[in-house]
Amino acid sequence: MDIIEAEATARQVRISTDKARRVLELIRGKSASEAITLLKFTPTKGARYIEKTLKSAMSNAEHNLGLDIDKLFVVRATADQGAYMRRFRPVSHGRAHAFRRHTSHITVAVAEK
Repeated sequence: MDIIEAEATARQVRISTDKARRVLELIRGKSASEAITLLKFTPTKGARYIEKTLKSAMSNAEHNLGLDIDKLFVVRATADQGAYMRRFRPVSHGRAHAFRRHTSHITVAVAEK
């Protein structure tokens, strides 16, 4: 029997992949309702982005595939590296040093048990 998955992706999210992956480890394999509760009480910026993406995946599952929201669980949760935002900081002698602000692509897939 083939598992039907619904997924949602948040692209160019202003958070590093390491910080996002730390939060994604909490919800991988859990039921969708339990994952939302966990994310609601996780005090990190990444939890807000991941909660929004998870709710979108659940909505996609219900609307596009007709799956039951109460039976959904998190199948996949990944954070891939996005494009860098290059910025410059002034330093001595009128020069500037470049630094990079990291972005991520967060993907959450849900399926019915």
